[in-house]
Amino acid sequence: MFVFRLDTHSGVPPYLQLVQQARQAVLLGFLQPGDRLPLIREVVEELAINPNTVAKAYRQMEQENLVTGRPGQGTFVNEQQSAVMSAATYTSLRRGLVTWLRRAYEAGLDEQAVDALFASVHQQTRNEGVA
Repeated sequence: MFVFRLDTHSGVPPYLQLVQQARQAVLLGFLQPGDRLPLIREVVEELAINPNTVAKAYRQMEQENLVTGRPGQGTFVNEQQSAVMSAATYTSLRRGLVTWLRRAYEAGLDEQAVDALFASVHQQTRNEGVA
């Protein structure tokens, strides 16, 4: 079953962290259409957060058509319009990214510099129409 995590040091509101995690899990294929998200009660117990925070995240996911709530049954992942990454593609890209990150850290970059470099190249690539 899918498990949410919270990073209390990220500066990102908890409800957005939940939405982002679910969105990423769907895009990476960890959550499939028809999979049930944990019940609000289960997330509240696991993360020790306010039920309204979890409900807000689930409402946001419904508004984005990521999930559908079924009264008395739970909240389920919808079929997605965009392509979901295959396991082989995920593994290959992850390996390449790990190699790149190791090289960046070995070159002396800190986390902020790595983030800045990645964001810069990502933006440039998007502007060129490659991504």
